[in-house]
Amino acid sequence: MSIEYPTKDVEKGAQDLEDTDSIASHPDVNDSEIDSTNSSSHPDILKTSIQTQANKNSIGGALTKVLTARSNASVRDPGPPPDGGLNAWTMAFMGHFVVFNTWGMISSFGVFQTYYTTELGLEPSAVSWIGSMQMFLHFFLGMFSGRALDAGLFHWVVIPGVLISSLGIMMTSLCSQYWQIFLAQGVMNGIGCGLQFSPAMSLITTYFNKNRSLAVAIAASGSATGGLVFPTIARQLLPKIGFSWTLRVMAFLILVLGACYCSILKPRLPPRRSGPLLEPSAFKELPYTLYVIGMFFVYAGQYFPFYYVGAYAVEVIGVPYSTSVNLLMIMNGVGVVGRLIPSFLADRKFGPQNTLIPFAFASALVLYCWTEVKTEKGLYAWAIIYGLCSAGFQGLFPSALSSLTKDMNKVGVRNGMGFSIVGIASLTGPPIAGALVQRGGGSYLYAQMWGASMILIGGVAVVLGRVSITG
Repeated sequence: MSIEYPTKDVEKGAQDLEDTDSIASHPDVNDSEIDSTNSSSHPDILKTSIQTQANKNSIGGALTKVLTARSNASVRDPGPPPDGGLNAWTMAFMGHFVVFNTWGMISSFGVFQTYYTTELGLEPSAVSWIGSMQMFLHFFLGMFSGRALDAGLFHWVVIPGVLISSLGIMMTSLCSQYWQIFLAQGVMNGIGCGLQFSPAMSLITTYFNKNRSLAVAIAASGSATGGLVFPTIARQLLPKIGFSWTLRVMAFLILVLGACYCSILKPRLPPRRSGPLLEPSAFKELPYTLYVIGMFFVYAGQYFPFYYVGAYAVEVIGVPYSTSVNLLMIMNGVGVVGRLIPSFLADRKFGPQNTLIPFAFASALVLYCWTEVKTEKGLYAWAIIYGLCSAGFQGLFPSALSSLTKDMNKVGVRNGMGFSIVGIASLTGPPIAGALVQRGGGSYLYAQMWGASMILIGGVAVVLGRVSITG
């Protein structure tokens, strides 16, 4: 006796099971689509399911697409840098606003140094730690944010940087104690600046070759214009609307400018997804290593006058607070000329490192001479000369660092490493100078000698690095 199996039913069941497995395992099929298959006889349920899924994905998906599209260049090789043209120079000028928001704000800390010591009665060394923490994070985070540029994540770090920086200054307006100011202005603003500076500067270098030093100087001169605008805001608004609202005005300015350059800056090179966060092999290159060591010593001593020239004017020369702000504005303002002209000469004749070296030694010499400045007129003259010398060095520092990287796909990570080491010097330099002022009983002699000597040592290291290239 034989049993007849329902062959057609078995085959249909096997086919149904196969289709179910295919649907369940398909990567492009989601729950809403399965539900719509099961409810095909109910059009209202199907319509509601599709709309719910679309609404859930629309916001996050749109944001991801916009940021990814803005952060990524074409995957194709774009060829050599344009080295000019409307698009390239626009990137340089947008970089100017990045540095205006970041380094311009930080270089204006002398206004806050004087205010916190005279109005709040805080110790100079303690106040210096606020500014130094800003500088440290501004440079040190370049190790991470610079790699983000190489990985095609430019806007994923720059946009949060703008928001955090603006929020940090806004929160500072609510602070009344030292630890609160340190966290808001020192840490939050420092993090925001660090997320923006390194990727923006590295991005600009990818658009230029022969005109790279000039383009970077245009961007770097944002520290000079920021160093004029922010102290001017403080001088004009502090007596009228008070400390809190003055800082809020600064925060809103940072936010508006940040929205402008975030919408325009665009990476040129295709993303390099793979690759380490650090490239230790760079330190096997003697020119790179000596250059970074030189930058460490120079930056340890060079920014001390920007923090303390106002306090020196008030405490030693005896000028009013408004005059001390003018000195800082002059020192920052001459930086526009001090950055652009040397960088133009570097592109046309001498090269960035050859042009940078004399400004390092000139800065050291002028800082040694600060000990002999005893009058208000003399301090004005000294501020102009030192501002020019230090600006020539600062404007060429990023382009000289980029010139030591031959593979521009690695410029973000290598520049970020260099900036991070400079950040450590920026963290320790001004507080050491402040401690020396306190140890000298209010005398600036020890700090002046220390700062000038640090710059001198750094200049020697840069010379040795240059010699290792030329022989």
